[in-house]
Amino acid sequence: QVQLVESGGGLVQAGGSLRVSCAASGLSFRRYGMGWFRQAPGKEREFVVAISWSSSNAGYADSVKGRFTISRDNAKNTVYLQMNSLKPEDTAVYYCATRREEWGGYSSRPDDYGVWGQGTQVTVSS
Repeated sequence: QVQLVESGGGLVQAGGSLRVSCAASGLSFRRYGMGWFRQAPGKEREFVVAISWSSSNAGYADSVKGRFTISRDNAKNTVYLQMNSLKPEDTAVYYCATRREEWGGYSSRPDDYGVWGQGTQVTVSS
């Protein structure tokens, strides 16, 4: 059974930094592209960033470019999201997800992802 578990969320002041992690189990992690999405209250889930299985490619939403960085450690079956210069509008539940197919690149489309974590809350105060 594939399982994704996010951690590292919390409360941070605007301008601060936070790193969230997503630990995967039950799959050959290194074969799958991974993505981070977020959902704020009253809003639809939106793409944040994604990384290919090989880490050679990554794509970022315009709203987070230059502030957020995705990385992965295949030895630890973990993908990370480093968030710097946080803004109140970054407040949301952050979800990680794994691509449906192996050896895929990054994708911003939620439908390309088959397994999702339970989410971790990130709150940025002004």
